[in-house]
Amino acid sequence: MFSKSKASPESVQTPAQRNNGNVRNNSGHTFSIIASDVEIVGNLNARVDLHIDGKIQGDVTCGNLVQGEGSVISGKVIAESARLSGSVEGSIEANDLVIESTARITGDVVYTNLTIAPGGQIEGKFRHKSSGGAPSIGRTTVDISKVADPLILGNASKVA
Repeated sequence: MFSKSKASPESVQTPAQRNNGNVRNNSGHTFSIIASDVEIVGNLNARVDLHIDGKIQGDVTCGNLVQGEGSVISGKVIAESARLSGSVEGSIEANDLVIESTARITGDVVYTNLTIAPGGQIEGKFRHKSSGGAPSIGRTTVDISKVADPLILGNASKVA
């Protein structure tokens, strides 16, 4: 008479499906969430993508990283792509890197593609991945002899 019919978990469609503690988004990629009340001491290596809102004291290695505004990472970050909104105290290496307006980065940055939103703060050196061991932009030197023909001053008959 007063019974309720409950849908079975298999029939409920949600934007993100849980799978072994991980979340699967609509595109089928699996990612893990480190909540704002979680603090990890030690290195974090993930085969899945990560969304970090908590605090990490150690290196973070993953495919794709999204960092929340209140998040703090004290260590190296290595990711295929990273969207940083919190604080990072350590070096960053990512092919596609987005520094949001709330991000505070202290460390060197190695990137392929870089976007910095107005207000994003970075204290460190930048190096494009294709440049190998080239010096950072702030310390670049140019050998002018390799850029242009030398300018010869002297007798007018010798000047071309």
